[in-house]
Amino acid sequence: MNLSKAHFHSRVYKIPELSFEDQRLSSFSGLIIFQAFFSKLDLKRRLKKCFTHIPSSSSIGIHTVALILIIHITLGFRRLREMDRYKDDPIVQRALGLRRLPDVATVSRTMAVVDERSIEEIRKLNLQLILQWCGKIGMKRITLDFDGSVLSTGRYAEGTAVGFNKKKKGQRSYYPLFCTISQTSQILDFHHRPGNVHDSRGAAGFILQCIRTIRETLNGIKIEVRFDSAFFSDKIVNLLHKEGVEFSISVPFERFPELKDKIEMRKRWNRVDSNWSFFEEGWSPKCWNQDFRFLFVRQQVKVQNKEPVQFELFVPQQYGYEFKVIVTNKNVSFKKVLRYHNGRGSQENIFGELKTQNQMDYIPVRTLFGNQLYLCATMMSHNLIRGLQMETRKPARGLTEKRSPLWVFQEAAMIRRHIIYRAGRLTKPQGKLKLAMSGNEATEKTFRFYLDALKYCA
Repeated sequence: MNLSKAHFHSRVYKIPELSFEDQRLSSFSGLIIFQAFFSKLDLKRRLKKCFTHIPSSSSIGIHTVALILIIHITLGFRRLREMDRYKDDPIVQRALGLRRLPDVATVSRTMAVVDERSIEEIRKLNLQLILQWCGKIGMKRITLDFDGSVLSTGRYAEGTAVGFNKKKKGQRSYYPLFCTISQTSQILDFHHRPGNVHDSRGAAGFILQCIRTIRETLNGIKIEVRFDSAFFSDKIVNLLHKEGVEFSISVPFERFPELKDKIEMRKRWNRVDSNWSFFEEGWSPKCWNQDFRFLFVRQQVKVQNKEPVQFELFVPQQYGYEFKVIVTNKNVSFKKVLRYHNGRGSQENIFGELKTQNQMDYIPVRTLFGNQLYLCATMMSHNLIRGLQMETRKPARGLTEKRSPLWVFQEAAMIRRHIIYRAGRLTKPQGKLKLAMSGNEATEKTFRFYLDALKYCA
């Protein structure tokens, strides 16, 4: 059917008169999917159990404030003051089980009464949720990545310190150590620290705690871990070996000058492909009692050209090598060890999403445990968005050599655009609650898919 220009174009000049009325309109209709998901997880009741030891003078309860923070971050907001933007939204109120939202000042005061035990209980709840999903799909092997991430603040906050921060030099910060699961792209747990500590500070105890918790929950599962060179030590290596955990760790060159000589004196390298080659040697630090595999790796790379790059297309490229050494107790081929170890870079993508889309780098209050509560809310928001996709879809791939996520996850920003940010109106025709949205075919298909998968009757 051929349509003329008049069927597409219209002359629009006048701006309509604005009117702001309470008509039970919502900008976040997609939260009903998360309401169904939270109901299936019994999240509000389980959060309430985390704070039973604190006598609350507030009429809403500390657990409700924790849920408010989770939804606040899930919606994509950052500062606490931005709660004023949706405090009258009926779908947000329904997702929280509230008739009205508390003031920002009430939320801040409630965050100030949170204690260390509360944070431990929320971390346990997060562990239970993640391991519950892992157990449901019958995972036989779980891959843990450990690394720290700097959370900076331009003001004073309890527990912060000035440490190494190449992006914001001189700022006070926290430097929590995170444990992530590669197969689900979720944060299993974190160990909170000030910003002036080394990467490995408190790592051994935290690693052991994560390993033993997984084994207590998931019987017979194989655990493997990956680290960068900051965690290389005989203490951590012996701990992992004693626990029967497979590992790979980068070896720091600056601590062992003899590694440089071994690489420079090596004449014959075992070629893997056009970029990678290696050799294996029975070397170990003098203080070690155990012998492990030390793999010397070189990668062919282009030498950086620091001259003006305007005529780069016409200049021949030079190639050089980058080197690294990996220690491991895995009894597989070098190629599999290399791909496994290089897969740990996916953790940086998780941190990037957490900071850019889930506001992990925001320090909202001055109290230590209040900020830890916000970090827990950030972590749980990320994990729940991943968990919603895991709950409603089957894994898209099997176990890969790089330990890529089993699902092809949509990021938080995509979930917001496709699901959460939908305008709607709550009505009650003939006494039956109804949420009316635009008749967009793609949106209807998405909503019905999630609600059917969650076995929720709308």
